[in-house]
Amino acid sequence: MAFKIYTKTGDKGETSLFGGKRLPKYHLRIESYGTVDELNSYIGLVRDNLQDKVIRSTLKDVQDRLFTIGSNLASDPDKQMKVPDLKQSDIEMLEKEMDRMEKELPVLKNFILPGGHPAVSECHIARCVCRRAERNVVALAVDEKVEPIIITYLNRLSDYLFMLSRKIALDLGVQEVTWQPRKEA
Repeated sequence: MAFKIYTKTGDKGETSLFGGKRLPKYHLRIESYGTVDELNSYIGLVRDNLQDKVIRSTLKDVQDRLFTIGSNLASDPDKQMKVPDLKQSDIEMLEKEMDRMEKELPVLKNFILPGGHPAVSECHIARCVCRRAERNVVALAVDEKVEPIIITYLNRLSDYLFMLSRKIALDLGVQEVTWQPRKEA
């Protein structure tokens, strides 16, 4: 018998966590892992539009870690379940990549606006979705058990995506769009 993608169990506005617990689809836990899934999709879009093999490989690793985060958030926190875990080395990899990019980038003297090229803008969209995912997970952690490393990883990932947007602009030879405050008349 073939596996069916639809189960009809969510038709009344609830969904199940791994472990069986049912929650309303508007629950912050569902919003948290749903936003991580959205972020993963944007990372895939960014990855698909780049040629650099090192960056593409790094983004594939990021997608794998985001799937790990999603599975962690989608698991019943009240049950002892074996779920994939994040490691400090995952955060260190992002930091290493940021340090590598920083050596090539011009010194940041202005605030940067999204834009200049669609690939740069897509990376900024991913960064913004990452920040939203982080805010959701931080809010979830107020009342429920969330591994602190998840919050750290999302925080570092948003920094990485900002640096990557700058690196993409550099590699494409497009000028970064800098914020210019309005001059008072």
